[in-house]
Amino acid sequence: MTQEEIKKILPHRDSMLLLDDVENQDGTAVGHYKVRGDEFFLNGHFPGNPIVPGVILCEILAQSSCILMADVMTEGKLPVYTGLNNVKFRNPVRPGDLIETRCSIKRSKHPFYFAEGTVNVDGKVCVSAEFSFAIVGE
Repeated sequence: MTQEEIKKILPHRDSMLLLDDVENQDGTAVGHYKVRGDEFFLNGHFPGNPIVPGVILCEILAQSSCILMADVMTEGKLPVYTGLNNVKFRNPVRPGDLIETRCSIKRSKHPFYFAEGTVNVDGKVCVSAEFSFAIVGE
């Protein structure tokens, strides 16, 4: 899916849509985001040594996972985090890096979804996490 196709599922826009593309590969969401270096979250984190904040990497995981629920992400629905567990930050992500996410839904009881995923750069795991979210709205 291109970014325009992603916008049909996710409500995120402008500086908070953190996926360039994503696809569902047999129940695994594989997404990509190229860190350009001019993102708002790099300002001040850290001057002269920019590193993508961990909370942003977790957000990229959540956005990737939502693609797996395209059928329930109808208009007016919002995916909201309900938990993060066993989050491990292993390697920093910097400007110029191409992030690849791999996420899968482990179980669900609508509106709650339980997932796990990784953020990788050049074959190295940068973040691994288990997380949950709810689909809320009208």
